[in-house]
Amino acid sequence: MDSEARYILVGSILIAVSLLLVAGIIWLSGAGQQNDNDYTIYFRHQSMNGLDISSPVKLHGIKIGEVSDYAFTNDDSEAVKVHIKVIPNTPIHVDSIATVDRNIVTGLASIDISNPHTRSPLMPGTKSRPWPVIAEGRSDFDKVATTLGEISNRAAQTLTNINQLLDADNQRRIASTLNNLQQFSALLVAHGQQLSSSIDHLNNAATALTDAARHVSTLSDHADNDLVLLTQHTDASLQQATQTLLQLQQQSVILSQDAQQLADTGSARLNQIGNDIHQDSLSIQEVGRKLANPGQIFFNNSAKNRAPGE
Repeated sequence: MDSEARYILVGSILIAVSLLLVAGIIWLSGAGQQNDNDYTIYFRHQSMNGLDISSPVKLHGIKIGEVSDYAFTNDDSEAVKVHIKVIPNTPIHVDSIATVDRNIVTGLASIDISNPHTRSPLMPGTKSRPWPVIAEGRSDFDKVATTLGEISNRAAQTLTNINQLLDADNQRRIASTLNNLQQFSALLVAHGQQLSSSIDHLNNAATALTDAARHVSTLSDHADNDLVLLTQHTDASLQQATQTLLQLQQQSVILSQDAQQLADTGSARLNQIGNDIHQDSLSIQEVGRKLANPGQIFFNNSAKNRAPGE
């Protein structure tokens, strides 16, 4: 009876410990999930090949979360809506972009998050829907595939152009051109001496032109020097003429003053002479009047010589 009770006690303790362990694990997993940040990514141009639930989400090659769910959207774009969970304090910015990174050997894919501008504002995740959306980017594989496609298109276009260039008509034209070049080469060989002589004449003409240009330059320099000397002489002549005109102006002023003074003096003398002539004419008139009546002269004198009472 004691051993059975002991077994029951040990089994109860083990069951309780197991239940507590399971509850702790469930609580820890739930607490960890509650602390994760949720985001949504819409992939419209990239293939989801190799991507599955629990596929890693990386930032700079470090795992920061995992894919929790994905599904097609209901619109006509047939985009794939991917739900990811990211650990807290992960720097997800408002301009972060997501791409599908695929291992070429294994074929397994992961989601790679990149931040073009590290100073842009952060975009915190939320537990309530709608979750913040991370924009889709372009993977290096897609860029390489696009570049290879463009190169193949250009190569095909080049081959088409080459085929068009090498058709029957163009081949005949190329053959005719080569024939003309051959004939032209033969003419050059036949007239090589004449061409050499022509080239020598051209060189002599170029030398003569160079000498003529040098001579013209020398004449231009002499002309410039003569022009400078002429300008200097002209300036000196103008200065001398200006001084002469100033002297003539001063002499004309002096002559004008002398003429004015002479005119004033002559006018005064003429006035004096006029007055003297006027007085003389009055005296002559008086004498003439007296001479016209001689009796008055005598009688007046005798009357003047009589004594009083006579």
